Amino acid sequence: MSPREHQLATSVLVVGVGGAGLRVAIELAEAGVAVTAVGKHTPDDDHTGLTLSGINAALDTGNGWEQHAADTLLESRLLADPRTVQRVAQGAAQGIHDLERFGMRFERHDAGRATGTHPYRRKADAGEVQRVLREHAVRLGIPILPTVYVTQILVNDGAVFGAYGFDLVDGARYLVHADAVVLATGGHTRIWRRTSARRDENTGDSFRLAAEAGAGLRDAELVQFRPFGLLGPENAAGTLISDSVCEEGGLLLNTVGERFMTRYDPEHMERTSRDRAAMASYAEITAGRGTRTGGVWLDLSHLPAEKVMTRLPQVYQTVLELQGRDVTRDPIEVAPTAHYSLGGVAVRPQDHGTEVDGLFVTGEATTGLHGAGLLDGNSLIAVMVYGRLTGQAAADYSARLTAQRRSLAAVREAEAQVDRLLAADGGENIRGLQRAVRNLMTEHAGVVRDETGLLSGLAALGEIEARIADVGVHTDISGFLDLAHAFDLRSAVLSARATLECALERRETRGCHIRSDYPDLDPALRVNLVWSPHHGVRREPVAPIPTDIAELMQ
Repeated sequence: MSPREHQLATSVLVVGVGGAGLRVAIELAEAGVAVTAVGKHTPDDDHTGLTLSGINAALDTGNGWEQHAADTLLESRLLADPRTVQRVAQGAAQGIHDLERFGMRFERHDAGRATGTHPYRRKADAGEVQRVLREHAVRLGIPILPTVYVTQILVNDGAVFGAYGFDLVDGARYLVHADAVVLATGGHTRIWRRTSARRDENTGDSFRLAAEAGAGLRDAELVQFRPFGLLGPENAAGTLISDSVCEEGGLLLNTVGERFMTRYDPEHMERTSRDRAAMASYAEITAGRGTRTGGVWLDLSHLPAEKVMTRLPQVYQTVLELQGRDVTRDPIEVAPTAHYSLGGVAVRPQDHGTEVDGLFVTGEATTGLHGAGLLDGNSLIAVMVYGRLTGQAAADYSARLTAQRRSLAAVREAEAQVDRLLAADGGENIRGLQRAVRNLMTEHAGVVRDETGLLSGLAALGEIEARIADVGVHTDISGFLDLAHAFDLRSAVLSARATLECALERRETRGCHIRSDYPDLDPALRVNLVWSPHHGVRREPVAPIPTDIAELMQ
């Protein structure tokens, strides 16, 4: 019996219903453009809402967008695209105003709050961004299909004409014809064992969909590992503890009670950068001075309980709820945790379009703003700025089309790809192979990397790729989740290969990318690395920094 198929048509299809996808859809709907959004999760079960940071914007007169841009470029270790950075910094205030127009109410601190090591006041707390975007999308009547899994972007002669997928509940197929497609499904941090991403998300969906459509991936090796991820309980492993614990006096200890940051950054100690704190914790664990379960101790017990309760209430409440521990008395067991994909799909700085006509990418799935280091607060403001710009660009592209070039052969291949997996009855377990990918990436391409480990990781990945041909896919009372896991596995394997090959090519230590065999920064490697499944890695020069911005980079 042939599967039931829904055929839809829209001007723009948005894949992903987190903050990035909703912001694009809102821009299109407000412009009167037909838009449909699809996602694996409902908009109220998103990843965006879990962020610990707020939003960065130049809000006060003494701190213009130029300084925001300069700070961002410095934090990126000069790998961010200056044109992308300039657009975000210039558009940040508009992004805040848009959120206020949608119904956001910010808690202000002197026109913004200083972030990390950057003293300029431009941060406004924004814990409810996703709720505000979701509610505004509902008011606009944007069609949202919350259980549709997109398996392939439909392309003909270098231009998209829609997407193909299936319903996670009943397996019904979806053929969506669209002038333009916007990918907004997050990054690839779930391919590591310890990650802040939840189960079945951030598996590199946008990376695979874009690469298979003909776009490149840029700087896939650049991934932010946050130093303070919880090790348990299992269902909450990877939950992040805010870096503010160290600003308030938290101490990092190994199992023999040493403040081990004296070995790695005696000047700043625990107030060091995230990259260095993660590297130091990793070094202590691998040297055998970590806990039995592979962590280190984050200790707040020496601080007055009143200070912890008033200055770090979220930390206190999170640990109490998840572990039943009182952080005013007991240390917290933490370990470096993959948190944010700084690289992603290669896009144009002006509109986040790709080399595939009509294919746009936004949110964590893209690249250009962060380079080798994420300035606190920039990820959410990028969602607001490029959500608006990408929505406008997709609308303009759709309006300019005189005809949509469809391909029946491309549709048939997308159908056949799903059919082949549904018929797969091999002996390899999909979840087991996913765990194998996460284990090899953690062992060979984690916080600290070297050539021997990366080559070993590529060899192990090749073995996993061979085993994928013998997977078994089973639909049952839980619906078609196993089929989704099979596509997640393909996305994870492609993302892992891109990461390993780019990490091997970047023979230096720069920001979040730490090579123990190349511990110094190499000025010749101030380049972006662009990867594709057919051509491997090529180097791409970074655009020059405008003189007025360069003068502000201290």
